[in-house]
Amino acid sequence: MSRTSKFDVHQEITDRIVDAIETAGDFQLPWIRRKGGCFARPVNVASRNPYNGVNIVSLWVSALKHEYPSNVWGTYRQWQQADYQVRKGEKASLVVFYKTVDVEIQNEETGQAEAGERMFARASWVFNAAQVDGYPIDETEVPETESFDPIDKAEAFVQATGATVEEGGDVACYVPSLDLIRMPERRRFTGTETTSPAEGFYATLCHELVHWSGAEKRLGRDMSGRFGTEGYAMEELVAELGAAFLCSDLGISQEPRPDHACYVKNWLAVLKNDKKAVFAAASKASEAANWLSGA
Repeated sequence: MSRTSKFDVHQEITDRIVDAIETAGDFQLPWIRRKGGCFARPVNVASRNPYNGVNIVSLWVSALKHEYPSNVWGTYRQWQQADYQVRKGEKASLVVFYKTVDVEIQNEETGQAEAGERMFARASWVFNAAQVDGYPIDETEVPETESFDPIDKAEAFVQATGATVEEGGDVACYVPSLDLIRMPERRRFTGTETTSPAEGFYATLCHELVHWSGAEKRLGRDMSGRFGTEGYAMEELVAELGAAFLCSDLGISQEPRPDHACYVKNWLAVLKNDKKAVFAAASKASEAANWLSGA
């Protein structure tokens, strides 16, 4: 980037996520937890509030790339105010926040100037707890081995949504015409090196619950796109990210779905054509995950 060119936070974050997807390997995505990197929901060291939207994905990409074991992040000043020091030479990770400013907007009908608001994206640079001297890092927040501890929590979460879930057949899907979710029987899910059969079941169900949340009588997302269209790819990306956010909050290890390869090409096309697409998808995914969790 030349000194005279303007820094574009939307393009920069999109490029980083696209690069992470393209280099992640077969059936892998940067929001699927693998060995190295913490995939608990990122939180801010000062406010203790979780990051939302595209910032979750951006920080997961950094955690994956650098194998950071903590989900705690903060700006250089926030770490100083917490009495910790970022080590010399450490490189920051990019997040974005939006600032609302008062502006005058011309009324198209009357031609008169009226008070209004406009949102501007601003870049912010944060450091992981692993880049800071003295901060106690809890590496047990995300289990590396199979664990049935979070399953009761996952079952309670599903029940609390009120969604109708039918088990049977061999396809997981949301059926809009019947407003229900169909899942293969849970006994048909098998474990992997990093997930238990139950985790595979609930991770898949979380994906379908995000679709379910988009119905007109709930969050009202556009779900009219057919496979291969940009609209379809966007809704699948929303469901994929939303499921990742939910699995992170529920403590569920997540594996790539068998059909990931069918969608990744379409996702990449959408992301490359529209630098704000991942921001929109991540925002809707956060909205869905928070709504499903009752937040």
